[in-house]
Amino acid sequence: MQIFMRDQLLSARGALVAAMLSSVAMPAFAQEAPAVQTPAAAAPGEIVVTATRRSESAQKVPISLQALGTATLEQHQVQSFDDYVKLLPSVSFNSFGPGQSQVYFRGINSGGDGLDVGSLPTVGTYLDDIPVTTVGNSIDLHLYDINRVEALAGPQGTLFGASSLAGTLRIITNKPVMDKIEGGYDLQVNKFGKGNAGGTAEAFINLPLAHNVAIRLVGYYEHDGGYIDNTYKERTFQLDDGDPTTKTTVNNDKYVGKNQNDVDTYGGRATLKIDLDSDWSVTPQLIYQKQISHGSFLFDPNAGDLTVHDFIGQVNRDEFVQAAGTIQGKISNWDFTYSAGYMDRHKHQTLDYSYYSVAYDHYSISAGSAAKGTYYYYTKFPDGHGGYLDPDQFEYVNMHYTKQTHEVRLASPSTGPVKVTIGAFYQRQTDQIATDFTVAGVSETGVPTPNTAIQPLDAFPDVIFLKRLYRVDRDTALFGEGSWDITPHLTLTAGIRGFHVNNSLYGFSGIGATGRKASCAPTSDAFYPCISVNKDYQESGETHKASLAWKITPRQMIYFTYSTGFRPGGNDRRAGTPSYQADRLTNYELGWKTTWFNNHIRFNGALFRENWSKIQFSLPGANGQTYLLNAPGGAVVMGVESDAGYYNHGFSLTGSMAYIDAHLDDDFCNSRGCTPKGTQLPATPKFKMNATARYEWRDSPHKPFLQGTVSHQSGTRAALLDSYVYPATNYLGETVNQFGYTGAFTTFDFSAGAYFKTLKVEAFITNAFDTRGILSKAAACALAECRADARVYPTKPQQFGLKLSQRF
Repeated sequence: MQIFMRDQLLSARGALVAAMLSSVAMPAFAQEAPAVQTPAAAAPGEIVVTATRRSESAQKVPISLQALGTATLEQHQVQSFDDYVKLLPSVSFNSFGPGQSQVYFRGINSGGDGLDVGSLPTVGTYLDDIPVTTVGNSIDLHLYDINRVEALAGPQGTLFGASSLAGTLRIITNKPVMDKIEGGYDLQVNKFGKGNAGGTAEAFINLPLAHNVAIRLVGYYEHDGGYIDNTYKERTFQLDDGDPTTKTTVNNDKYVGKNQNDVDTYGGRATLKIDLDSDWSVTPQLIYQKQISHGSFLFDPNAGDLTVHDFIGQVNRDEFVQAAGTIQGKISNWDFTYSAGYMDRHKHQTLDYSYYSVAYDHYSISAGSAAKGTYYYYTKFPDGHGGYLDPDQFEYVNMHYTKQTHEVRLASPSTGPVKVTIGAFYQRQTDQIATDFTVAGVSETGVPTPNTAIQPLDAFPDVIFLKRLYRVDRDTALFGEGSWDITPHLTLTAGIRGFHVNNSLYGFSGIGATGRKASCAPTSDAFYPCISVNKDYQESGETHKASLAWKITPRQMIYFTYSTGFRPGGNDRRAGTPSYQADRLTNYELGWKTTWFNNHIRFNGALFRENWSKIQFSLPGANGQTYLLNAPGGAVVMGVESDAGYYNHGFSLTGSMAYIDAHLDDDFCNSRGCTPKGTQLPATPKFKMNATARYEWRDSPHKPFLQGTVSHQSGTRAALLDSYVYPATNYLGETVNQFGYTGAFTTFDFSAGAYFKTLKVEAFITNAFDTRGILSKAAACALAECRADARVYPTKPQQFGLKLSQRF
């Protein structure tokens, strides 16, 4: 097996992006364009969504849904995941940086997601009709020429797939338009207050190629300046032997620098639409993106504000290509849709894992207990010349994801009292994992380490812990959903999804001693040292939905929904351990969607209760192993979410909020102690809101506008287990700082601009008062070892920017 197979689609990536940028930018200057249309303050109900697999006004869909349309995305300078998630109060996340986030809806999070060999995500992420969710973390797609972002809160297991346990995020792109040439470009320069400058160049064009053929091309390049410094640090290791006379001192001098966490993102999208006749069309699409980031995006409060002590130059390279296609037509008077996609994603990382070495060394400074002795010689590596190697560990990650999906749907006509959607779904995703935990020079010295367990693996130089795994997750489903207009005002909806999952894990995970055990089966494949795990997990089941909607008037509706969701189980990478099972979510929701005073006021919301059972949880263990299990008992989530708006000529006031009480419903006891019933689930603020006021002088020749946004969220619990959150005693009898909680924070964004014929000029400032809000916490290694040195993921610091846009 080859570690990373080359895809022919990637070979033309440079030409594709260059062609898009050049073909899009030039026409903007080559012809006289009409004046730019001032985007009106959108009235409620104008956004058309496809959350029910039918095109409907967002105000008429009886589900908890928040849609961010084109105007909202542009007005808030939305380009990435971090930008739009702050506008979605039911959504929270943990993150290590761009392309390294785990998404959650309504607090459904145990803190155990994000592992390449762990649980699948609880939230499904879709690009148009194609799921792009991957194990560990989702792609961070640069958003440009986007029609809308849909956030569907609650289980979506009827019309959407296995990773929609808690909710679904959908990014809907703009499609080709027949018989119309249109295009535009956007240029931006920006600078973080005390950090570095950045900028963006984006462009799109829609070109009819024939009376029934059109193509839409999009290209972009973005550079984000850095704002986190890596400063000088010395470390003295006691070398794990209990002897204070043997020690070595190291420093990070060659990696020191300011504003190191910069990001470069570039890519493009090509969408072709062919109308075969008045009923049938084919829409193929190709998307490519590459993202390169440096440094750490979490800072160490012990080192100072926006400061870290890294002992290696951290790099994250994330590249993906997706080929997709949709066939739409009619069979009799039923709508037929077939969607297929294939995604190929490569992720390469160099990470600082040295805090593991620090923790091991610290635990064994003093002799006298079995616990301390467990860590003896985990950092003592003779160099063959009477001295010792730098024991700092570094992690090199190479991931290759593929994802193949197929879905076919038939939908009855939207007229008449009965509407039915039926379909079938198939998905196969793979994850080839090559992760090396290394100590530089261990293999070259040829000197055995005092600890017989910590030995370099044969044929893998300097590697003391190795993962070589091949993971396959397969999902097959049949689904159906129907609605019946009992009266013109009362509609009953019911749906069911039957599924079968087949997930396998094959390969090696362990230390040198593991690789030499007789239980590790030999293999001729050089990718693996031997085979320590070969597991398969299968499960079948179903999810349900029932909803009753009462349309009080054409502009006011209330509904009640019962729905269930699931997340497939899987395999623990440790040999001889059982598989973990699917966890399930049951949702009870009472919602309302209303507009008032001739659409000048919109007020939507939902009250909900969710019961989460068989919670999948990852428990860190010794020697880098992780125990995957289903937590006994469960969790309960209760809350309310709402969005509202007031619109009057050029003035609009919009906002959204969520109050979420997510907590354990039973005591959770394990080898790390007991966490009591009522404990808050991690990484989700109880309260989160945003509000935006905007005024547009529409009668002025230049149509100037002014906008202000306030965002607030309460503090969060950083981890589920009490043993990680509260101060505790370590192996040395010391009280160590714990993961704890994050604090509440509020940020303000402002923008202003005007139109000059075909141009729009806009100035903006985000996080205007440079608030250091903490969005999540993470440790550089397992929480059991490194929680005292936790780092925090902050809101981006104050940023100034200037943006120039043109449409034609």
